[in-house]
Amino acid sequence: METIRNMFEHLNWANQRILETLQNMEGENKQVNNLFSHILLAEHVWFTRLIGSDSSKIPIWAEVSLGACTEMVNQNNLNFKEFLSGLSIPALDQIVSYRNSKGNEFNNSVRDILTHVALHGQYHRGQINLLLRANEIEPVNVDFITFRR
Repeated sequence: METIRNMFEHLNWANQRILETLQNMEGENKQVNNLFSHILLAEHVWFTRLIGSDSSKIPIWAEVSLGACTEMVNQNNLNFKEFLSGLSIPALDQIVSYRNSKGNEFNNSVRDILTHVALHGQYHRGQINLLLRANEIEPVNVDFITFRR
């Protein structure tokens, strides 16, 4: 459980660092904003699935303002913090059944979903950093090992 909790503390820390960079950027980069909002929307979708609610109508790609991203960062952090605080080790192996946006049914363990959420965000934060560098903006260090220092 400690590893998963650390991964989600890192996830929030990394999201906060990206958000701060976007808030301080001159102008707006639509591609960067879309990737960041995708991370946050996907976190919301997966949380919705974990609590047994229908996520099939929640978009994972949508144009979202930076203000709305700020709210999502905070809400996602609260949601996962609360979810993880009540999670037992045996519950990690529970199977979650859900339908994706195309209506296809899937079954995955809580452990696999949580791992996916943490890795998914890091993948897209890497893409964001590539785009920042291409626009001559210093990439954001979101490495887990930096977070643990």
